[in-house]
Amino acid sequence: VQLQASGGGLVQAGGSLRLSCAASGRTFSRYAMGWFRQAPGKEREFLAAISWSGGNTHYAGSVQGRFTISRDNAKNTVFLQMNQMKPDDTAVYYCAAYFTEGVPTNRREAYDYWGQGTQVTVSS
Repeated sequence: VQLQASGGGLVQAGGSLRLSCAASGRTFSRYAMGWFRQAPGKEREFLAAISWSGGNTHYAGSVQGRFTISRDNAKNTVFLQMNQMKPDDTAVYYCAAYFTEGVPTNRREAYDYWGQGTQVTVSS
């Protein structure tokens, strides 16, 4: 699976951005998808995950209620809608995938495939 993240940019605090992650290669619809981010000097942290069917989602507490993960299997794409953004959301955002038919995990180590990252900067 090859992943290509896009949609990052500069946004003011309180604003919104929508990230996309386009997948190619193996059968995308059977892969759980996740979004992570990494700020300078910090570890890569989990944000959200979605099951292959879209029926199960999982969020980190820091983004619960502000970020929404979704997917369109017909277009091999997963999205991360980010609202009420804060300067602390500034980071490189990564999409990731792994094969499972179960509930998606927040463990970074479980994800086998990673996109190249897209920069998100939130100004105060």
